[in-house]
Amino acid sequence: MKSKKHILIAIILLINFTVFAQYSKQKKADNLFNKFSFVQASEVYRSLIENNFNKDYAIRQLADCYAYMRNPDSSVVYYKKAVEQTHVPIEYYYKYAQSLRGVKSYKESEIWIKRFKDEGGILDDSKFIKDADFLTSIYNAKQYYFLKEVTFNSKYSDFGAYVHNGLTYFSSARDEGVSTKHVYGWNNEPFLDIYVKAEKDSLVDHKSKLKGKVNSVYHDGPLAITNDGKTMYFSRNNYNKYGLAKDKSGISNLKIYKASLINEQWDAIEELPFNNDEYSTGHPTLNSDNTKLYFTSDMPGGKGGSDIYYVEIKNDGSFGVPQNLGSVVNTRENEMFPFLNNEDVLFFSSNGHQGLGLFDLFATTKDKNNVITNVINLGVPVNSNKDDFSFFMSDDGTTGYFASNRDGGSGSDDIYTYNRILPLKVEGIVTDLINKKPVKNAKITLFDANNNEIAYLETDDNGYYEINIDRDTDYKIESSQTKYEDDSKIFTSKNLPKTTTKITVNLALNPIKDVIKLAELNTIYFDYGKYNIRKDAVIELEKIVNMMLNDYPNMVIRIESHTDSRSSNSFNDRLSQKRAKSTYDYLISRGVDPSRITKYEGFGKRRLLNGCDGTIPCSIEEHQLNRRTEFIVIKME
Repeated sequence: MKSKKHILIAIILLINFTVFAQYSKQKKADNLFNKFSFVQASEVYRSLIENNFNKDYAIRQLADCYAYMRNPDSSVVYYKKAVEQTHVPIEYYYKYAQSLRGVKSYKESEIWIKRFKDEGGILDDSKFIKDADFLTSIYNAKQYYFLKEVTFNSKYSDFGAYVHNGLTYFSSARDEGVSTKHVYGWNNEPFLDIYVKAEKDSLVDHKSKLKGKVNSVYHDGPLAITNDGKTMYFSRNNYNKYGLAKDKSGISNLKIYKASLINEQWDAIEELPFNNDEYSTGHPTLNSDNTKLYFTSDMPGGKGGSDIYYVEIKNDGSFGVPQNLGSVVNTRENEMFPFLNNEDVLFFSSNGHQGLGLFDLFATTKDKNNVITNVINLGVPVNSNKDDFSFFMSDDGTTGYFASNRDGGSGSDDIYTYNRILPLKVEGIVTDLINKKPVKNAKITLFDANNNEIAYLETDDNGYYEINIDRDTDYKIESSQTKYEDDSKIFTSKNLPKTTTKITVNLALNPIKDVIKLAELNTIYFDYGKYNIRKDAVIELEKIVNMMLNDYPNMVIRIESHTDSRSSNSFNDRLSQKRAKSTYDYLISRGVDPSRITKYEGFGKRRLLNGCDGTIPCSIEEHQLNRRTEFIVIKME
């Protein structure tokens, strides 16, 4: 028979393994969310909720998933749960209000918009009324992309940067260093060729042209390469042995070609079967498993000038019939330069969707059936008042390229690289230093390097907390709880890998001896909306003065004040702090040494003693119970 010790060890190992599995699951969900793969992310968040792991966070993330998937029926359910959480960020009041609009609950939506404003939220009322697509404004509320121009731009057109196996491919009109240049009459620049550079290459010239037969005397690029690195799809002008081939209108269209890697060179060029002399097909990109080729075309039957299509690539290498992506993506104007990341999220450029300038860059969202339901403008600084196009994202979702003809560049079109900053949070568990059990309802306070309070919240039933933070910043975090000594730690978010999305700071509280809430220290009460000391409160305060001056000359206390549920959080926080200060001032005025009162702090309406939270009718007497100041004994000896 196994000993009790062995059984206990087995239980502990099982618990540790379970927790580790849940952390891994949350990391997977966050990774999917950060890559716009909201359907898959929502499935993992639901699992975390079912397992009661970091539940509040998973609920908020799941609500956001449904919102981005344009599913207000589901998002409104989880946003409702989110706004009921303690210390939920006020942006969720706004998100909840918008989801309520999506299910036509307009009156309730107005209530939450008002609460958002009351809590300090800033809202452009005109945009709120006119902009039906609230997801765009929410998604772009904070800057996630930070840009710089690459070192390999030229004075000519450069775009279509694409990374495969550590090499960067791009299209450029920089045909310098050769004696003969073919000039494109449209812009008087040389025709485009495909160039390739390694990361260490500082010089890119005519010697950097792609080896093989892909580059021609006319336009070549952009391109896409299969996962195995053996096949390339690329755009090229339609031409024959007589020169540029033209349609009935005299225009030379684009076509998509395929090349194979043979002896380290791209050769065996083949034209794809769905090309046509009378319209363009170009800008190829592949999905994650290389079973579909996406491209741009102005073929007949589209939605507008140029649309985005896809075609199936069969096992034998043949192609199906091109399919238009539909009106969610394609407009009456032009959609171009599709790109799919490794989660098969589609990015593209358009001048038909609501944007900031000419062509803007957009991302798409899908529902659980993998159907595209919405497009999201990527916002500034990726988009500008000029043309922004040819988006590429690395596998980890944090870096990539796009092109733009915005002011300040080196040439007509320039390549820009971006760093995408993923959201960062500090999280941890507060435990009892002696028995190692989690401490629930411990107050967590976050300070900046100058000891200014930034945020505070309370731990959940598992002693867990999390707070969103900025990168490249020094912090201090402090935990306090009745019956425990405070604990604090210094940490920093500087010099973190860009893929890091969380910092773990655990805190341990040491129990204080003889910490009790004495029956003699009666609670005192306040009138609605006021903080002056009432006559009945004076009687109780005099008892406390007598105890501290005569009965317990070494007793140390803490003052905690509260409000009822009426009025906003911000108003009640201020009111409760004034009540705590009034109580403190009275005791000091009666001769109590200030050093014997460790803190006086207000908790607003966050610690109600009954169910009078605004959702049920309550009497005056019931609300009165919550308008109180309590005295916590910290030390008796």
